[in-house]
Amino acid sequence: MKKPVHKKDTSWEGVAKWYDRMLEGQGTYQKDLILPNLLRLMEIKKGETVLDLACGQGFFAREFLRAGARVTGVDASRTLIALARTHSPEDIHFEVASAGKFPFIKNESVNKIAVVLALQNIDGVGEALRECARVLKLGGKIFIVMNHPAFRVPKASSWGWDDKAKIQYRRIDKYLSEAKVPIEMHPGDNPGKHTLSFHRPLQFYFKVLRKAGLAVTALEEWNSHKKSEPGPRAKAEDIARKEIPLFLCLAAMKIDDVP
Repeated sequence: MKKPVHKKDTSWEGVAKWYDRMLEGQGTYQKDLILPNLLRLMEIKKGETVLDLACGQGFFAREFLRAGARVTGVDASRTLIALARTHSPEDIHFEVASAGKFPFIKNESVNKIAVVLALQNIDGVGEALRECARVLKLGGKIFIVMNHPAFRVPKASSWGWDDKAKIQYRRIDKYLSEAKVPIEMHPGDNPGKHTLSFHRPLQFYFKVLRKAGLAVTALEEWNSHKKSEPGPRAKAEDIARKEIPLFLCLAAMKIDDVP
């Protein structure tokens, strides 16, 4: 039987190998900040079925397996899935598929779903969340990690410096307006490579989750664990880094049967 394949190339296809090298490095937010917090929230129990949606090269899928889960990883990028299969034990089942359609997963068969730094790059969020609700067991949970939409607005937010008060602040030029923005992934190396990011306000995510039969049960905001090198602005930068979060995590439970 032919496996379902996403017909459109994802914008991550062109930067897949770069992303793989980046995740294998040291000091990444994925490894040092997101992973420990995500595992704490997910509370994976041995034998639970976990779906890693938009799994990339399988970094989180491998950690879910180590925590005792039975893991399926899904991504639209053929290159990333090929890398995931190369890096991972055969115990993890990887598939190339759209975030909005993975028919090879049965209805109400999954305990937990993780979507890490991916929902912000998916166009059809409503479709993707309805598909997640389809495969989740009643009472099952989805864990969504994204760049904080209130403080990280692509091409509409930035750091500023108040020289009089000696304060670093976050400038937000837009928030409520939704936007589709091309992002250069590594401009110093190859500025022609970019991915697409979608800005949506918080209310968008709460509404689309509820329409999919998913109720938010937890919200956490995670700030950077990094510190500035010694310098005249180091103290102010570290204060701003502690006060203004990088990431938002939403946990939502399936409470309704979705048509």
